[in-house]
Amino acid sequence: IHTAKSSSAQPGTVLHHWYLLINSGCLPPNTNETSRKLHVQFLSLHIFNLSDSAYKMSSVRANVPNRASSTALHWPVTTLSLCRGPAPFRSHIRSAHASAAPVTKDAPTAKQLKQKQVGGGGKALEVSVTPRSEDFSKWYLDVVSKAELADYGPVRGTMVIRPYGYSIWETIQSYLDGRFKELGVDNAYFPQLIPYSFITKEAEHVEGFAPELALVTKGGGKDLDEPLVVRPTSETIINHMFAQWVQSHRDLPLRVNQWCNVHRWEMRTRPFVRTLEFLWQEGHTAHATAEEAEEEARRMINVYTDFAVTMAGMPVVPGRKSRIESFAGANCTYTIEAMMGDRRALQAGTSHNLGTNFAKAFGTQYLDRESKRQFVHQTSWGVSTRIIGGIIMTHGDDKGLRLPPRVAPIQVVIIPIVKKEEDRVPVNEAAQRLRDAAKAAGIRVKIDADERQTPGWKYNHWEMRGVPVRVEVGPKDVQSGTCVTARRDRPGKEGKQMGISMEPGAFVDHVQGLLGEIQAGLRAQATAFRDTNIVDVRTYDELKEAIAMGKWVRGGWAASDEDEKRVKEETQ
Repeated sequence: IHTAKSSSAQPGTVLHHWYLLINSGCLPPNTNETSRKLHVQFLSLHIFNLSDSAYKMSSVRANVPNRASSTALHWPVTTLSLCRGPAPFRSHIRSAHASAAPVTKDAPTAKQLKQKQVGGGGKALEVSVTPRSEDFSKWYLDVVSKAELADYGPVRGTMVIRPYGYSIWETIQSYLDGRFKELGVDNAYFPQLIPYSFITKEAEHVEGFAPELALVTKGGGKDLDEPLVVRPTSETIINHMFAQWVQSHRDLPLRVNQWCNVHRWEMRTRPFVRTLEFLWQEGHTAHATAEEAEEEARRMINVYTDFAVTMAGMPVVPGRKSRIESFAGANCTYTIEAMMGDRRALQAGTSHNLGTNFAKAFGTQYLDRESKRQFVHQTSWGVSTRIIGGIIMTHGDDKGLRLPPRVAPIQVVIIPIVKKEEDRVPVNEAAQRLRDAAKAAGIRVKIDADERQTPGWKYNHWEMRGVPVRVEVGPKDVQSGTCVTARRDRPGKEGKQMGISMEPGAFVDHVQGLLGEIQAGLRAQATAFRDTNIVDVRTYDELKEAIAMGKWVRGGWAASDEDEKRVKEETQ
C-alpha cells in the first residue's frame, strides 16, 4: 500500500490520492470471465501520517473486474477520521489482483465509508468457542485464548498471563491481601534460589518434591559448588530465616506472607490449572504451641473458603486431606475442593499444619516463659492463579467467560452507539456521565469508545470476556434520558432491560442491584450443580457405581492408606 499526497493539496487537507498496488495473479488461461472478477474484501488500511496529522480509514470494499496486468488502482478518499491507534490484525484479507479498469458500482460511496467509520448497525462476526458439552477441555482452552486471559510461553509448560487475565489475579490479590493484614500477617519476600541442602533437611519434603525440582548448576559460566533449587515452595528457606529471627516466646506468633512465583516441573500442563511456573501467595507462621498452630491452619482454610464462596461464587467443600494426599512434611493438610463444570474436582486452596517437622530440621527454637528451649509449631497456606482456572470452569458457558462481579476487573462496560456524526458528541457525553456516576459509587467501569468496531462486535467481545453488565447508549436514549442494560448471566432478550433512567442516582442503584443479583445467581447455579452431583453412599459398591457415573460420593471411610490405594486403583 502506497500513499501519495496531491501536489495541489494544502496542509491539513484530507483529500489525498491512494494507490493500491496489486500483483497480477496466476489463474489458468481457460478461466472464464466471471471467475476473473475477483472481489477484494475488507482490505484494512492501518496507520499512516498525512500533513502532520495521523489518520485512518476503516475497512473498505472494492470489486476488481479482471487481472489482466499489474497496475495501480487509483482511489481518492475524502473522509478520513482521526487515528486512535493501530487496528488489530485480522487474518481475513484475501489476496487479489487488479487492472486499471474503473471501480464498479459496488465500490463504497463516501457516505457509506462515513457510516462505516461512525459505527452503525450490522451483525458482527461472532467469535465462538467449542461447546462445553462437546469437549470440555477444548472449550476451556478456547475461552482462555479468546478471552485473552493467557497464552503459551516459549518453554513447554509455561504460560504468559495477558493483561486481562492478570487483572483478575490483581482483584483476587487485593481482597486476600487485605484479609491477611486484618489477621496480623505482614508481607515479606524471600529469594527464589534455594540451596539444595535446604530441601534435603526434611526427609518427607525432599521425597515429595524431588520429581518436580528445577536445579541451577551453573552461574557466571562456572559450575556451582552446590546446586540451587528454583523455588517450588518456601518452607525451607523461610525456616532458615525464622531460626535467626525467633529467640524468645516474645517473638511469637510470627506471621509472614509473600506474593511470588514458584516452579514445579509438571509433565502434563494446562493454563492456570497446572503449569511449570505459576503465581501464588504463601503464608508462613510460627507459634508457641500445637494448639495455636492448629487454630491458625483452620482459620486460614476458612479465609479461603469465604473467598471462594462469597467472592468467586465457587461453592467449595472444605476438609482434611488423607495422609497420602497431605503436603510433604505436614502433619495434616486442609483443603477446599471445587466441582468444575465437567464434575472433576479442583483443589483451590490449601492450609498445612506443619507441626515441629521443619523446626526440628532447621533448629527453629525459642525460650519459653520457664527459660526452656522449645521447637516452634508452624503452618503454611496458599492460593495460586489456579483459582482463575476454577472460576472459568465453574461459571463459563458456550459464549465464553462469565465472571462473578466481585472478582471481575471490569464490572460494567458502556458502549456508545453512534450512527450519525452529529450524534457523536451527545452520545459520548451521556456515556461519560454514566461512567463518572458508576465510578464514584465504587463500580469498576469502562467505556468502549473504539470507533474501529461495530456495536455488535463489541457485544460479542465483552461477552467473551465475561463482563457482568453491559450498558448501551444511543441517540434515542439520549433524547429520552434512558439507557439499555444487558446481563452476562442471562443471554439474549431475557437479560436486557430497556428504559433505565440515566439520572445518576437511579442508574447507580439499578446497576448495583444487577451486580448483586448476578453474583448471587452465579453462586446459586454452581451450588445447585454441585449438590445434584454428590451422592451419599453406604457401601463400597455404591461408591464405585456413583464414581462410574461421574458423580462425587460422600460416605464413611476408615482413612487407611491401603483403602485409599485400592479406591484409586479400582475407580481411577
